[in-house]
Amino acid sequence: MSFTHLDSSGHAHMVDVTGKQPTVRTATARGFVRCSPEVIAALRDGTAPKGDVLAVARIAGIQAAKSTAALLPLAHVIGVHRAGVELDIVDDGVHVEATVGTADRTGVEMEALTAVSVSALAIVDMIKGMDRSVVIEDVRIVAKSGGRTGDWLREGETR
Repeated sequence: MSFTHLDSSGHAHMVDVTGKQPTVRTATARGFVRCSPEVIAALRDGTAPKGDVLAVARIAGIQAAKSTAALLPLAHVIGVHRAGVELDIVDDGVHVEATVGTADRTGVEMEALTAVSVSALAIVDMIKGMDRSVVIEDVRIVAKSGGRTGDWLREGETR
């Protein structure tokens, strides 16, 4: 098995995608921020001391999707043509989902993962004063489409 991010000497390098044709690609990632009942009540009531936690998390995730190549050294600079972050408050935390789309030479899985991760971090940043035991869990790619490998859906997940 060869690793595409290693050259013939075993050194890391950015994969050359210049010969690939741009195609429409999307990826969806999900994660979960587990927090206390007190935080959940504040999120539902809009009374968190630092303000609108969900609005900040949503914008942070969208910005993160657009900044992935600056954060991950071997990620390609691509045009992010759409990015959305959905947040769902449940009894024990917040479900975070990001879907990112492009029409480029490489996929947007890393952009979707980055969006979920940064959205979750923004939530933690805004509630850590209320709940020091907050945990980010289960960040993962759940679906992708386009590119050489086509469509994929993680077993047990829904679109």
